[in-house]
Amino acid sequence: MKTNAARPASSLRNEALLALFLIALDVFARTTPHIWNFMPVAATALFAGRTFGNRSLALLVPLVAMLLADLVIGFDKWQLELVIYAAMLLPAVVGIASRRWSGPGVVVASMLVCSLTFFAASNLAVWAFVGIYPHTLTGLTECFIAAIPFLEKTMFGDLLWTAVLFGGAWLVGWLPNAARSRNPA
Repeated sequence: MKTNAARPASSLRNEALLALFLIALDVFARTTPHIWNFMPVAATALFAGRTFGNRSLALLVPLVAMLLADLVIGFDKWQLELVIYAAMLLPAVVGIASRRWSGPGVVVASMLVCSLTFFAASNLAVWAFVGIYPHTLTGLTECFIAAIPFLEKTMFGDLLWTAVLFGGAWLVGWLPNAARSRNPA
C-alpha cells in the first residue's frame, strides 16, 4: 500500500475535492428542512473511510460537516454533542478498518452496525445528559422506546445514502470502461 507521501498530487487533490463535496452535501442536508435522522453524514463518513487514501481526510469529513452544520443550526449540550460527533466519526473508522474486505455485503453490514451504534449511543446520551427521562431503568427504557421511530429513519437513510454514494462511485468507474468496450480503439 502506498503512503500518502508517495501518492500523486492529483490523487490528493481529487480526494480533497470529493471531501469538500461530501461535506457540502452533509451541511446542506442538515441545515435544510428534512426528515429527522434521514441524513447522509454516516454514509459519507463510511464512503470516505473506505475510499480515501488519506485517512486523516476521511476522518475530517464527518467532523467538519457536523461542526459547520452545527454553527448554523446551533449546538446542544456539550456531552450530547461529544457522543453524537463520536458516533458520526465511527463510520469513517469502520470504513478504514474494513478496507481489506470487498463487496456490497461488507459495506451494508458496516453501515448497519454504525446505524445501530448511533441509535444506542445517542439515546443513551439523551437519557444521561438531556434531563427528559429519569435516571432509572424505566427512564432508560422509555427513552429507547420513544426513539424507535427514529431508528427506522436512521437505518433507511444510512442505507439509501450508502447505496447512492457507492453506487454512484461504481457507475462513474463503470461508464468509461463500458464506453471503451463498445468503441474499441
